[in-house]
Amino acid sequence: MNTYHITVPIDENLIHKLKAGDKVFLSGYIYTARDAAHDRLLKEISEGKNLPFPLEGELIYYVGPTPAPQGKVIGSAGPTTSSRMDVPTVTLLDRGLRGMIGKGNRSKEVIEAIKENKGVYFAAIGGAGALIANTIKESELIAYEDLGTEAIRRLKVEDLPVIVAIDSDGNNLYEMGPQMYRENFCS
Repeated sequence: MNTYHITVPIDENLIHKLKAGDKVFLSGYIYTARDAAHDRLLKEISEGKNLPFPLEGELIYYVGPTPAPQGKVIGSAGPTTSSRMDVPTVTLLDRGLRGMIGKGNRSKEVIEAIKENKGVYFAAIGGAGALIANTIKESELIAYEDLGTEAIRRLKVEDLPVIVAIDSDGNNLYEMGPQMYRENFCS
């Protein structure tokens, strides 16, 4: 397993080097979106409208951050369960989205779309929202303010710790991990 320090947007050539299980520290700008925002993005796509941010080469973090305490950029910002965004994710990947950050496994359809579009799915550590918030240096609301915590934000992150959960070849840490555990601890 390798460790990478990556600036977003991620170069397509670098995507091919990332393998399931690699540790990554992300810096740069990423976008937030959860269920309701994904529904609106799909609606805008179906209506032929421009999206509130460019998808090409970008990352979406599945997070609904809490309000920022006084003196902080953002409140707790832990990942939400990714499978709730599986249906719209295929469309977004087909339109240029480079990858996603969340927690939990993804559907076979999303894994196929990751492979076809040479994308990547990163897992962030659930339950570490307050720690993750420390890596967020800027937060700008850019769309769907009425959705509250589910509005789309543009975050500037510095060394956001994630793990490659599904790489561009479809290797899936959620499938590999249990097998590695059995081999190393149950024999």
